[in-house]
Amino acid sequence: MHIQRISPASAATVSDAVSLPRATEPIKISAFGLPDQNGACGRDLSVVSEPLMTVPRWERVGRVVPSMDAVVKVFCVHTEPNFSLPWQRKKQYSSSSSGFVIRGRRVLTNAHSVDHHTQVKLKKRGSDTKYLATVLAIGTECDIAMLTVSDDEFWEGISPVEFGDLPALQDAVTVVGYPIGGDTISVTSGVVSRMEILPYVHGSTELLGMQIDAAINSGNSGGPAFNDKGECVGIAFQSLKHEDAENIGYVIPVPVIMHFIRDYEKNGVYTGFPILGIKWQKMENPDLRMSMGMRPDQKGIRIRRLEPTAPEFQLLKPSDVILSFDGVNIASDGTVPFRHGERIGFSYLVSQKYIGDNAVVQVLRNSETLEFSIKLAKHKELIPSHIEGKPPSYYIVAGFVLTAVSLPYLRSEFGNLFDVPIKLLDKHLHAMAQSTDEQLVVVSQVLVADINIGYEDIVNNQVLTFNDMPVKNLKSLVIMVENCDDEYLKFGLEYNQMVVLQTKAAKAATLDILTTHCISSSMSDDLKTKENALEEVNSMADDLRDTILEKVEAVCWP
Repeated sequence: MHIQRISPASAATVSDAVSLPRATEPIKISAFGLPDQNGACGRDLSVVSEPLMTVPRWERVGRVVPSMDAVVKVFCVHTEPNFSLPWQRKKQYSSSSSGFVIRGRRVLTNAHSVDHHTQVKLKKRGSDTKYLATVLAIGTECDIAMLTVSDDEFWEGISPVEFGDLPALQDAVTVVGYPIGGDTISVTSGVVSRMEILPYVHGSTELLGMQIDAAINSGNSGGPAFNDKGECVGIAFQSLKHEDAENIGYVIPVPVIMHFIRDYEKNGVYTGFPILGIKWQKMENPDLRMSMGMRPDQKGIRIRRLEPTAPEFQLLKPSDVILSFDGVNIASDGTVPFRHGERIGFSYLVSQKYIGDNAVVQVLRNSETLEFSIKLAKHKELIPSHIEGKPPSYYIVAGFVLTAVSLPYLRSEFGNLFDVPIKLLDKHLHAMAQSTDEQLVVVSQVLVADINIGYEDIVNNQVLTFNDMPVKNLKSLVIMVENCDDEYLKFGLEYNQMVVLQTKAAKAATLDILTTHCISSSMSDDLKTKENALEEVNSMADDLRDTILEKVEAVCWP
């Protein structure tokens, strides 16, 4: 099973009623075997006394989707970071997707549609002009981005889309966008088949999602899904690819969209979705519940572990049983009531809050019921799921390329996560950061030179210590190495490996290695201090002076 960041769509067959002149035996035809107005299927031949007068299908579609003119085509040029060679970027590429206009002269699309953007342009339906757009906010977790256009001409004749309520199961939805297969707007249809907490592939998180039974077409990403009233009920964003599954597409529902918009309006930037920093266990086994001192009528979930960086770490304890969240009782399988006849994971309640909001959590501890008011915060991961559009951090000394591990880095190095070395994979899945600034630092590769003979095979090994001091993050390691006056640089790696280099020789060789590999700086900009920056400026000035002198000498003394 593979879920892709591809928008859901379906090629709906258009059935046009045909009006025939009056004849001895006039006939009524329903094309392509679809039901006619009397509910019959196929080519139904019946005697009528008057010519058939019907409204063309395309006019009816126009009335069903009145906001179609608000749907725009998004053109983006991407320049992604090269996590394996972090001092440079990959070759740029172009993509096209969909978006739609909302109130406030803003446009919504998918975050992955403008990820690592260099340039974004928008084109209106029926227009031949592309307008430069500015990205206002990118919500990587919820896969939504907000754009705007400064040119007033773009907004002429466009009515913003209005949002509707969360649709019920089997409600009809119409997805509008610009998928592959043509250049003009495409209208596809389906029904709501499921509503639950879904994995968001781009954001590597889980939020409320809506499944529709529609065929899958790339390019619908960011396009709106309308209900039968013409109101937007979601944004198309990903699909399911599996040999046993057909026509499964996913839509970001209104509650998630409105959370993104209100977050931006409230804070001026996107701050994200809060989480409850716990790992929990179901309590469906009656013996487990009895051993925890629960009454037969009590239900809840058991806390296995707590994130040390989460605010609730100071209040909750392992083996506490969470009975309710903000007054809503949690079942032993971790679900809460959602709508009539539906239940949903309790994380939905947390995702409806904003960062900094308080929530009342009721727990059972040693057969005693306690209540805590917890300030919700964002998740701090030891291995971040994304770097929010920033370039990766790196540091090079004596050819050793040091970097902080992130999920994009692992994907760049190994492709499939199942190919990641077991230690790194275990840390990604289970390890917790002990402080907000903790990072997992590795030797990404060794740029071969005389100084590092014998160390060439060290790849993706974690750096645990430097000169017997623990390595907390990449920045602290850079400071220790740059300020080291000891005779040797000693790096302690995992599996008890050690790298030892003469300090003066290692630092002297670094410049030659950078020159050989055409690397402009030994560290990324976020790691530079004022002293580092001043050194680089002076070095560039010296290089420029030498170049000028060489040219002057060549002209004056050929």
